[in-house]
Order: sequence, then C-alpha cells, then structure tokens
Amino acid sequence: MVRLVLLAVEFAVIFLAVPLLIYFRVLPNLPIPYLLAAGVGAYVVLRLDPTFRFGSFSWADLRSHVVPLVLRDVVSLVLLGLGVRLFAPDLLFSLIKRSPGLWVLVMFLYPLLSVYPQELLYRAFFFHRYQVLFGSGWGIMLASALVFGFVHIIFGNWLAVGLCVLGGLLFSMTYHGSGSLALTCLDHALFGNFIFTIGLGRFFYHGTRL
Repeated sequence: MVRLVLLAVEFAVIFLAVPLLIYFRVLPNLPIPYLLAAGVGAYVVLRLDPTFRFGSFSWADLRSHVVPLVLRDVVSLVLLGLGVRLFAPDLLFSLIKRSPGLWVLVMFLYPLLSVYPQELLYRAFFFHRYQVLFGSGWGIMLASALVFGFVHIIFGNWLAVGLCVLGGLLFSMTYHGSGSLALTCLDHALFGNFIFTIGLGRFFYHGTRL
C-alpha cells in the first residue's frame, strides 16, 4: 500500500506538477533540457532495474509489426496532410520553403534529441513503473497517451495537446503490442518529422496560450 501511494505521488509530480509549473512559468520553459534530463533519469532507473530488459526484441522478430505499422502511419499521415491542405494551406511545407537547412537539421536531430527520450520516459519507463497503478491493458495505454498530451500544454496551444493525445495513444499501442522501444521510436519519428514537414511544427515550439 505504501509503495502504491509513493508511486502515485511520483507519477503526479513528474507527469502533472512539472508540466503545470512550466506552463505557469514557475519553472523556465526549456523543453529540450528537461526532456534530456528526464530521459537520462528514466534510462538509469530502467537500467538499474533487474526486471526490465532493453533490446529483448530484434528487427527480425518485429517483421510482423513493421508492415502494419507503416501502412497505418501512411494512412494517418496522408489524412493529416490533407487536413492541413484544406484548413491551413498557408502552413503546408512552410518550414521547407522558409528554411530548408533548418528542416534538414530537424529531420536528423528530432528523432535523437526528442523522440528517443520521450519514448524512454512515456512508454518504456511509464509502462514498466506504473502498470501497478493503471493495469497492463487499455488503462496503461490511455494513461500514457493522456499525460503525453498533457505535457504539451507548455507550448500554449490546444492543437499540440490534441495531436499528442492521439499520437500518444498510437505510440502506446505500438509499444504495448510489440514491446519494442526501437519500433515505437520509429513510429514516433515518422509522425514527428512529418508534422514538421507539413508546417505544423510551429505549434510544438511556440504558439498562443491555451
């Protein structure tokens, strides 16, 4: 019982209190430094936990997951791109047009500096540590998706929150179904890089207040 209470407090501090403190500017809004620190912390905790194993799946083991994942992502991303084309055509490919060099840099750095630490924290760490609070099925997937969306309040717009709840649910389903952090990172990187490519990245580094 004591362990459950401590885990609940830990969960509330990391995934609820910290984003709120950043949103209300009690803490400075520095997403990447916080994310890297949290990712390192999650990695250390998991590495020191003998019940957690990194790299237990190989790409050969995941062939049955890769094709359905790519097909699902292609359909989802095409629909998202059409949405931008219809409702915000001025944003479409705006980063590529404005700063192609920055776009190339984002394509390389985003998966390394953002995707991997996010998936370490919100999938590998979250699923392993808080399963006792939320269960091992839809409960843990929904909880992961909701807190993943919630942290994006720091960018000050509802689009970032909404897209990340939906994306977080897809990534949680990928992790739950495959058990592979690598495959989940691939899933996340495809979505994230596409979002920056079609001009929605502006909502993920600054925007209007909620």
